[in-house]
Order: sequence, then C-alpha cells, then structure tokens
Amino acid sequence: MVRGWGDKLFNTVVYIVLTLVGLSAVLPILYVAAVSVTPYAEVLKNGGYVLVPTELTLAAYRKIFGTSDILRSFQITLFVTTVGTAINLLLTMLTAYPLSRRALPHRNLFLFLVVFTMLFSGGIIPTYLVVKSTGLLDTVWALIIPSAVSSFNVLIMKSFFEQLPEEIFESARMDGASEARLLLRIVVPLSTPALVTIGLFYGVAHWNQFFAAIMYITDRSLFPLQIVVRELLMQTVEQMESPENMVPTVTMQMAAVMVAVVPVVVIYPFLQKHFTKGMLLGSIKG
Repeated sequence: MVRGWGDKLFNTVVYIVLTLVGLSAVLPILYVAAVSVTPYAEVLKNGGYVLVPTELTLAAYRKIFGTSDILRSFQITLFVTTVGTAINLLLTMLTAYPLSRRALPHRNLFLFLVVFTMLFSGGIIPTYLVVKSTGLLDTVWALIIPSAVSSFNVLIMKSFFEQLPEEIFESARMDGASEARLLLRIVVPLSTPALVTIGLFYGVAHWNQFFAAIMYITDRSLFPLQIVVRELLMQTVEQMESPENMVPTVTMQMAAVMVAVVPVVVIYPFLQKHFTKGMLLGSIKG
C-alpha cells in the first residue's frame, strides 16, 4: 500500500500530538522526583524547576522514613489495598454474574436497584451513622466495607459477562456443570482482562484513600499512608519556621508525593497487558 503525502502528514501530526500528550504526563513526575533529591539551593538557583539535578541528597527521604508512623501506615495501606481489592472483585463478580443471566427472576428489578444507588445516596451523615452503629469506627474495616462494591463496576462486569458466547454455558450445563462451576472454571478465566482492569481501579482508590480515613479513623495507630503523609507535610511547614530545620518544605513535599506514588507506578507495568485488553470492553469487534 502506497502512502501519499497526506497520509504521511497526518501520521506526523498524530505522532507529534501523542508525544506532547506523553510528555505532559511524564514531565510532572520527573519534576517531582528530581526536586525530591535535589538540594534546595540548586532548586532556587534554577528558579524552582529542576529535571536533571547536578547534586543529589536523600535528606528528605531519610526524614520521612525516619518517622515511626510511616512504616506502620504503609503496612495498613497495603493491607487495605490488598484485602479491599480482593473483596471488591469478589462482590462485584458475584453481583454482576447473576445479573448478566437473562433467566434470573426479577432481573430488571435488581438492575433498577443497582442503577438507583448510582443516582441517589444517603449522604455523608447517614453513612457515618451506619458505620458507627455497626462498630466499624476506628478499625481498618471502616476503610474497606463501606466501599466494598461499586455499582458502576458491577454494570461494566455485567456487560462483559453478557458478551461471552451463550453456547459455552449451554455446553457446560449439558455436561452437568453447576452455576458455581461455570463461574469459576469458565467465566473467571475468560474475564481476566476485565477483572484486572477493574481491580486496578479498586486498588488505586484504596491506595489513595483519604476522605474515609478522616471520617472514620481517630486512632493514630490506624492512620493509612495518605493521612500520615499529609500530617508530615503540615509538620514540615511548622518546622520551617525554626532556622535549625535543614530539610526545606518543598523537598519534603516532593519526597512525600513520591513515596505515595511510586508503588502504583511500579505495579502498573505488570498489569499493563491486561489493562490494555480491558480498555476494549464493549468495543465493536470486526
């Protein structure tokens, strides 16, 4: 196939636009990482913008990991992210699969109830009262159970399950497979891209959880990573008023952001293959 000058011009414009979009996503992360390991004098010398530091310092990271709360909060956030994502996927899958079966009695009613929760909610105060009355306050489960399932993700999984060939289910039923066996042996293996994609969404939400921790947690020993990082930044601002402090505020801020971001950035490449497939959910296949 011979490409004309119009096709070449179009491809060039597309490449330029994609490059600019990629740089707009990468440069802020590079800037944060560079400032977090750059002496403050060099940051000021360059007008506050550094991408390739000439000198390196790990003072901000030593100060962050030198605090007694940071490792404990990291463990709590890791537990909430791991267990919470597992519970999210389990409940989402167990809710979406029956709704994807047209033979389910009162299926439309259940779908209406799921969609209704997307449009209307009880609000912050009723939710807090429910969490309090169930004894979840000041427990890590307060960060998991109230957000155990997302109606939006249930509908996405339902749509994906409906796209699976019905002949597979009929053949398995003829061989005597139960619905539980169908789900575990057929649906789950065929739905790996969708499950990984939605699991990534759930996991990132748990990792960045902040508002729920402020609402339901008052015990400092149960604070997740984001709360401890916030307190660390506020303490840094206060400490900067004293001249003996040797770690500038901006360096501490950038280092704290990197501590919260790096784990997700490191895990993402391992899930990228499944995530790319999951982005095609519901697309038209020719």
